[in-house]
Amino acid sequence: MKKKIQVSVGSVAQALDRFEHAWRQAEIGGARAAQVRLSFESLPTLLKNLTPARWTLLEQLKRDGPLSINELARRLERHYKNVHTDVTRLIELGLVERGSDQRVAVEWDIVAAEMRLAA
Repeated sequence: MKKKIQVSVGSVAQALDRFEHAWRQAEIGGARAAQVRLSFESLPTLLKNLTPARWTLLEQLKRDGPLSINELARRLERHYKNVHTDVTRLIELGLVERGSDQRVAVEWDIVAAEMRLAA
């Protein structure tokens, strides 16, 4: 089964509404598939965190499997410090994991983005 994370733009109130809805469904015994979601407050915030360089980093890790940051920087032909900064932020966001051997990896098969226009 493929692992999927949903990335979206929305307010804290919208995230709380989704949580409340899921809670109420669980209280009445309603089955609901587990969702993993990463929400940003605005499109500029999303783009600040998921830059093209970070997206390329995610793709490289998914393609090559767990790597040290040094090896990842070498394969991406980028400076170690910049890759380290990007990996640290992607770990904080839950898009990258660090193993006990200090290598980093992407567990997600699908990163689905959703951005709605305000009406």
